[in-house]
Amino acid sequence: MMYMDKRTVIDKSSTALVCIDLQKGIVGMPCEPYAAKMVVSNAARLAEAFRKNGMPVFLVRVTPSPDGRDALKPTADIAASWNGARLSDWADIVPELGPKDGDLIVTKRQWGAFYGTELDMQLRRRGVTTIVLCGISTNIGVESTARFAYEYGYQQIFVEDASSARSKEEHEHAMRYIFARIGRVRKTEDVMNALDTDQ
Repeated sequence: MMYMDKRTVIDKSSTALVCIDLQKGIVGMPCEPYAAKMVVSNAARLAEAFRKNGMPVFLVRVTPSPDGRDALKPTADIAASWNGARLSDWADIVPELGPKDGDLIVTKRQWGAFYGTELDMQLRRRGVTTIVLCGISTNIGVESTARFAYEYGYQQIFVEDASSARSKEEHEHAMRYIFARIGRVRKTEDVMNALDTDQ
C-alpha cells in the first residue's frame, strides 16, 4: 500500500500525538502486519519527537472499572474481549512509551477514546486541531477514535507503521478505505521528518 507520495506538513503549535491502547495487556497479543514490538518502537520515537518539540502526548489505555460493571456486554457473534481475568498490570502503559512528565493519560471504557473521557476537552483547551493517531488495534480502538475525531472536526494523520491489528486484512481495510477518506495516512519517518523542519 502506497500513501506517502505527498509532503507532510505539521503545525507544531496545534498538533498532538494520541497513542491508543499501547498497554501491557494488549501489546502482548499477536498482531499484523506489524509486530507489537515494532509498533511500540515507532510510537515511542514519535512520542519523544513530540515531547522534544513541546507538543502534547496523549497516552490512551482501555480497562473496565475494578468491579467490571461499566464493561460493555453486547449480544454478539464474537465474544467480547473483556471476558476472563486480567493481570494487575494489564492496563499499564508500556514502559518504552512512558508516561513521561507532561504526558496526559486518558482511561477509556470502550473502543473509542472520546466517549465518556476528557480527551476532547483536553485537546481543545490546548488549542489542538490536528491529531497524529497510532496504536493497537487499527480497526478497533484507533478507528473508533478516528471516527469520533472526524465528526468533531479534527484534522488527522494516521501513522500506518505505528499501528497494527489482529490481521493484515483488518489493518489494511481501515487504512485504505476509512483513514484515507478522513485524513492523511503516513509512515513514522514521514512524521519524524515533518517534525524536524522549522516552521
